[in-house]
Amino acid sequence: MTPGFAFEVLAEDGPARVTRLTTPRAVVETPVFMPVGTQATVKTQTPDELSATGARLILANTYHLMLRPSAELVHKLGGVQRFMAWPHALLTDSGGFQVFSLAKMRKLDDDGVVFRSHIDGAQHALSPERSMEVQALLGSDIAMVLDECPPGTADRASVEAAVARTTRWAARCLAVPAPAGQARFGIVQGGSFPDLRLAHLAELAEMPFDGLALGGFSVGESMEVTYGVLAEVAPKMPRSRPRYLMGVGKPIDLLRAIGAGVDMFDCVLPTRNARNGQALTWGGRVNLKQSRHREDDSPLDARCDCPVCRTFSRAYLRHLVAAGELLAPRLITQHNLHFYQRLTQAARDAIRAGRYREFAAETEARMRVEDEVGQRV
Repeated sequence: MTPGFAFEVLAEDGPARVTRLTTPRAVVETPVFMPVGTQATVKTQTPDELSATGARLILANTYHLMLRPSAELVHKLGGVQRFMAWPHALLTDSGGFQVFSLAKMRKLDDDGVVFRSHIDGAQHALSPERSMEVQALLGSDIAMVLDECPPGTADRASVEAAVARTTRWAARCLAVPAPAGQARFGIVQGGSFPDLRLAHLAELAEMPFDGLALGGFSVGESMEVTYGVLAEVAPKMPRSRPRYLMGVGKPIDLLRAIGAGVDMFDCVLPTRNARNGQALTWGGRVNLKQSRHREDDSPLDARCDCPVCRTFSRAYLRHLVAAGELLAPRLITQHNLHFYQRLTQAARDAIRAGRYREFAAETEARMRVEDEVGQRV
């Protein structure tokens, strides 16, 4: 591995496993959920509040930071961690997914992508070399290669072309000298075709990446399809390197993916749902917009030890949501992120105890039965 990094498997229960990833800034046990700090901030949370949830590895977004305030400015101010006052580890994505999902008037070829910013319409180019340059300027612990992410409904020929281009781009990314203290992860594409995924995995596993990610999931295909492909592909990823599932993050999705052998996750869901008045709990989603919580003096989650659950009632949180108070998304986000850290901690404990399958089945069943979203009360 890159100097300053280490990785070891600590326990296994079927495909599920507990590992330890050491970076120059943190020691992280997996399975781990990485909160998303898109624009050098995890929405509504201070670094101290984020640290208090137990998070030691978060994600920032290359596309957004290169457009605003610019990678060069972040570098001038000491790198993204100093810029946002985050003392622990940080991963940056390559910017590719955002180019394909947000940018206007993009043009894709083997050289890279030319696109117009969703902010001001200015034209930019993102090549494998530029993506690596931006991430070096940002100074993250882990940098992702530039990949092409086709939609989940893409036909096989389109997915095959994206896989081939992603392989060529991966080699170009590796050819760019890495800054000291920055690891690099490859990204396996292949859509919903297990044979393409496995073939691409075999190609990237031969390259000197510090870890490998599964990209291109949750982009239009059903979750049942995702679960099936994960079950076939994730256990075959190299045992000696971290396995990262990008952008998939409902609690039940984590439980399924951990059972397939995935180590690392990120998703905007816990922060986005909080802004919509939804809390994630051991009993599924709590919809604080509903009138059932108007006089409820109980905590969001009786099993949760976070500051929000120790201090505030559902009635108070429902009042904040109904009144449009800014404190509402702050408190619900804090709880949601705390819950994700406790969920992955419980998964690690269950794997060590050799009962992960039972733990995941019991937890998923409870979440599905008690979930409030979609209920009219």
